[in-house]
Amino acid sequence: MLQPVDYLSPDVPGQLPWHDVPLIVATDDSVKGYGCLVSDPDDFEIEIVQWPAQGWRPVDAGTGDEGGFVEGIFHSEWRGEVLHGNNDAVNGKYILGWSNNPEAASAGSSVGLPPRVLLWHLNYHPDGGQMFYPLGHEPFVVPVAMPGDDLKLENIVALWCDGSQGLYIHPGIWHEGVFPATPAQSFRDRQGRVHARVSCNVAQEFGVFLNVALAPATPARGA
Repeated sequence: MLQPVDYLSPDVPGQLPWHDVPLIVATDDSVKGYGCLVSDPDDFEIEIVQWPAQGWRPVDAGTGDEGGFVEGIFHSEWRGEVLHGNNDAVNGKYILGWSNNPEAASAGSSVGLPPRVLLWHLNYHPDGGQMFYPLGHEPFVVPVAMPGDDLKLENIVALWCDGSQGLYIHPGIWHEGVFPATPAQSFRDRQGRVHARVSCNVAQEFGVFLNVALAPATPARGA
């Protein structure tokens, strides 16, 4: 039987090689396939996926997708060299990553913005999409990859958003929280109420940490 992922005590080695993740400026064109940019979070509807049929008889129209969504604040904060996340919408608390190998990462007071997040985990939600909208309108980063359980390192990118808009990701898109390009930020989060989550411990499966830059001088344009 699968055990719950312990997000506050990640099961990872203290040190691993780093895999550089391409950073892409989020535009209407570059986010296509992953989701879309969000200008008005009040008037934005997320996708809810209908419950799958168990046999040849289809699920009745208008049923199986009535769970709706939940909404709350997603807080992301650097504490020393450790990036913490707190998703009030689903009562989740996480260590999202580090700016140094975990064995060397300090957990003391933050001093400025670290240059990177070393990411250990990705997940996707088969039941619904997810919206992140920055309450302070500051830049942020979301790592993403297209759907499919055969995740490949070369297919992972990171979307750099300038903070003027939010980001919506479709159901099934690999991602991992939201990374502030500032010492701390809060985001309006909206996602499916069922909150099914499929996980990949990247550190265990691929033997690397994903190196996601937060503030490069010139992010690459286009996907």
